[in-house]
Amino acid sequence: MKKVIIYTDGACSGNPGKGGWAAVLKYGEKEREISGFENNTTNNQMELRAAIEALKCLKEPCEVELYSDSAYLINGFNKNWLKNWKLNGWMNAEKEAVKNIDLWKQLDSLNNIHKIRWIKVKGHADNEYNNRCDRMAVNEIKMHE
Repeated sequence: MKKVIIYTDGACSGNPGKGGWAAVLKYGEKEREISGFENNTTNNQMELRAAIEALKCLKEPCEVELYSDSAYLINGFNKNWLKNWKLNGWMNAEKEAVKNIDLWKQLDSLNNIHKIRWIKVKGHADNEYNNRCDRMAVNEIKMHE
């Protein structure tokens, strides 16, 4: 199984507002940058979208280390939120419908294809790749203003 390292980030100007997402995929010595824009979105949606779009780039099942500064994204997997939401008919602990269900379902499907370690990094700190993704996501917003 190929091992791929992915860094992701999302940004939003207003919440909701104009949003950007970005990812850097690393396989061996190769690197690929991807990014995109959505007009009326939230920061959390952009964080999820970045992971979805990065994972969709993989052409076969891979072993993945996915790094994000989004506790929302990482906790969805590492704290079993997603598993519990599915068991509870996509309701959260407050018995309300899970927000961003369409994005979470896409992530769930991708998570079942790949062997993913979901790793939290501190945002806007000293992680070169997280900072790079942040700049790319913010640039997506600036290009559409």
